[in-house]
Amino acid sequence: MYTSALGRSLQGFVMKSATNNKRFGTLPVFFTTLSTILGAILFLRFGFAVGTLGFWGVILIIILAHLLTIPTSFAISELSTNKRVEGGGAYFIISRSFGLNIGATIGITLYLSQAISVAFYVIAFAETFEFLFNYFRDSLNIYLPRQVISLPVMIIIGVLILRKGANLGVKTLYVVVGILFLSLLLFFAGKTEAGTLSGGKIPVGDIRNMQDFFVVFAIVFPAFTGIIAGLGLSGDLKNPARSIPRGTIAATIAGMLVYICVTYKLTISASAEDLVNNQLVMSKIAIGGAFIIPVGLAASTLSSALGSMLVAPRTLQALALDTSFPSQKINQWLARTRKTDNEPVNASLVTILLALIFVWQGSINAVAEIIPITKKRLSEIFHIVLSADWRTFL
Repeated sequence: MYTSALGRSLQGFVMKSATNNKRFGTLPVFFTTLSTILGAILFLRFGFAVGTLGFWGVILIIILAHLLTIPTSFAISELSTNKRVEGGGAYFIISRSFGLNIGATIGITLYLSQAISVAFYVIAFAETFEFLFNYFRDSLNIYLPRQVISLPVMIIIGVLILRKGANLGVKTLYVVVGILFLSLLLFFAGKTEAGTLSGGKIPVGDIRNMQDFFVVFAIVFPAFTGIIAGLGLSGDLKNPARSIPRGTIAATIAGMLVYICVTYKLTISASAEDLVNNQLVMSKIAIGGAFIIPVGLAASTLSSALGSMLVAPRTLQALALDTSFPSQKINQWLARTRKTDNEPVNASLVTILLALIFVWQGSINAVAEIIPITKKRLSEIFHIVLSADWRTFL
């Protein structure tokens, strides 16, 4: 039996109230996915990867990573066109393929990964104010914690989502992604002395330090794992069977091309030493880089945080609709939506509080260690769902 009587009644009530509130098309799926792919690692860690492994070493990482993510995006597209996808995105697909017991176990882990991702991106956003922290440290001998920036930003995002919901979140996402792409365009248009000397040519043997390959791979792999972000909006889409495949596949391919182009630009524009030692080396390359790259980093982290903040509560709500938690009152409370716009306000509140706990920790590396394992495992599960290979899963 897929659901209890309570679960069916909750689902029926929410589906009825949501009938007139499915208002999104393909673009929100595309931008939510792409903004999660082009996140903080693009600005903060990719130069380190290129400086450590060289051009061909990083290209190999991009190829290996997309050997997993591109088939997964195809799997998502196949599943979303073959069955009706309701709210909950990835959790909905998995739970309807394996049943609610297995689905809920995976779904709770997925939700935690999405909620913690919000904290990761907000903490990364605080890194754009490194100049401010350095000023207080060097000039005033005051050591400000990163939480001075990250906690207020997390609270502002939470209030906006609670008050205005997904409509404002998607509109804000469009603006922030526009700023992100402007910063990338100015980065590609920038010129350096090293770039002039290289003549835009990459040395044939530009590959090195391959003993560190898997260490670097582990650092940058989360950059490619945002491919299921847009799937989480499934309950708000007018036509999930059309919007999910188009948005997901387009964002996956676009993200791969951007990373290849960034790798090339970094290789020809800066020395390996500068790439390794300066985490904001892109600011030395871009036109107006001292300003535009920190702004681009801020845009990438905010857009990723918004995308995760839109998706995570909908996963939690779907879990509650399937009565995945032991208390009926908890399920009813988490499944509740706002009548005016069908927003999962209670699930959003829980997500905000959970993200705040991790933001309080303040360490981008500590939070980053928690996220990629869950996303990688979920990608493997999508392959298993598509092939119905139960023995592999068990």
